[in-house]
Amino acid sequence: MQSTPVHVIKTTYDTALALARQGEVAKAAGLLDGLALQAPNLPEIHYQRARLAALLGDAEKRQSAIDSAVALRPTEPAILTEAIAAHSAAGNHDTVLELFDRLIALDPKAIKPQAEKALYLQTAGKFDESEKLLRKLQKKHPHDAELYRMLATTIRIQPNDPMIGAMRRLANHPRLSTGGRMHINFALAKAMEDTKNTAKVFPHLRQANRAQAELWPDDPSARKAERERVLAAQEGLGPLTDSAGTDPALIFVTGLPRSGTTLVEQIIASHSKVQAGGEMATALRTAYELFGTAADMRDLAKEQSETLRSFPHKLNAALRPFAAKGTPYLTDKSIMAFLIYGLLHATLPNARFIVVHRDPRDIALSIYKNHFNGGTHRYANDLASIADVIKAFRETIAHWRTTLPDRFAEIRYEDLVSDPETQSRHLIAAAGLDWEDQCLNFHEKGGTVKTLSLHQVRQPIYKSSAAAWRRYETELQPFIDAWGDTPWD
Repeated sequence: MQSTPVHVIKTTYDTALALARQGEVAKAAGLLDGLALQAPNLPEIHYQRARLAALLGDAEKRQSAIDSAVALRPTEPAILTEAIAAHSAAGNHDTVLELFDRLIALDPKAIKPQAEKALYLQTAGKFDESEKLLRKLQKKHPHDAELYRMLATTIRIQPNDPMIGAMRRLANHPRLSTGGRMHINFALAKAMEDTKNTAKVFPHLRQANRAQAELWPDDPSARKAERERVLAAQEGLGPLTDSAGTDPALIFVTGLPRSGTTLVEQIIASHSKVQAGGEMATALRTAYELFGTAADMRDLAKEQSETLRSFPHKLNAALRPFAAKGTPYLTDKSIMAFLIYGLLHATLPNARFIVVHRDPRDIALSIYKNHFNGGTHRYANDLASIADVIKAFRETIAHWRTTLPDRFAEIRYEDLVSDPETQSRHLIAAAGLDWEDQCLNFHEKGGTVKTLSLHQVRQPIYKSSAAAWRRYETELQPFIDAWGDTPWD
């Protein structure tokens, strides 16, 4: 058989990548599949096939393609990283850990791949193994503040743990960076709480949040402008009568950070017909791409019907990497999706909307205590700003409560933890599903979980976090003052 000339392979390969950049993913994938038959020994082709298969939601093809790339070039970091992502998505824990070990072996002194392995062990529920690895890394890199925060997040620190002394020494280091001050003080706050040194928790939290604010300052005016414009843009928007929605159908679980959305999502996703999508962020991103970003969103009621019809189609494509083949429902707990509930209700007739409420004081405390990915939730560094955000969220939900005629349900976190079965049954019904007893045993499901609440997800429902704010009522006074006369319920 005559081989394909190299220049033809390169031209076709470049054309496929160009098509992918233009959004023609299926066409690009077809070209690369043909190339894989003509030049099966080129790892770059299989690597790109895997990446496109992820975009198309073809998990089986993604794994087989990346496995071919790994077999051909087993020491390429980019290929190993993509293989880790592919097998993580499939829940192939043993394969993922083996791939991490290969990646680590390429540069045993590098911290990042070992820390990422530790984080993966946490998401897979292997907390003891994760702790062992992180402690090993801490001994080798005693000045890496982030390692302490990563470990403190998922263990209960004992009063005699030598890590506390090491963290205090690092916190006082004269050359500690702003990021280092942030990480180490979040870790020390957690240590003080675990060891019942309540009076020392907030002094460390204030330092951590001041450092975080230096790195990612907040812009309240931009936040307000986005909310007001996006809501105004949806006024007068009626149902899109010829839309079939998405496949799978979406169940939106919305609430502020630390409000209980992870618990609610896991209960719903333990149903046999539901896949957990987590914080996909696909809906808002697609809306902004089509209709204008944030404060520049156009009036949707004036949009061409063709443009509105394209929204569910584009959203469908964006959902493919998250959807499990053959599973008819997919949860989405992206926090900011509540801004576009009007658009989602109008264009996705098979979608459901579930809003989770919690005592604002507990939300505020938990937000202030936790580190979020850099640049996200910038308001979290200031208690008064947290109060403004919670009030704005409640006002927005009140708007949708009176605007959306159906498929809209609300639940209180405190009710869920005090009466799990009754409220879980209510949740499943609100999602449009028939009850299954396994929904009460969500913590036994397994799989990976990417959330700050990952440790709690592995446990049955517990009540200890309710009214936790009372231990810090004095320290929360700036939040309480900013809340003013607004009812707590």
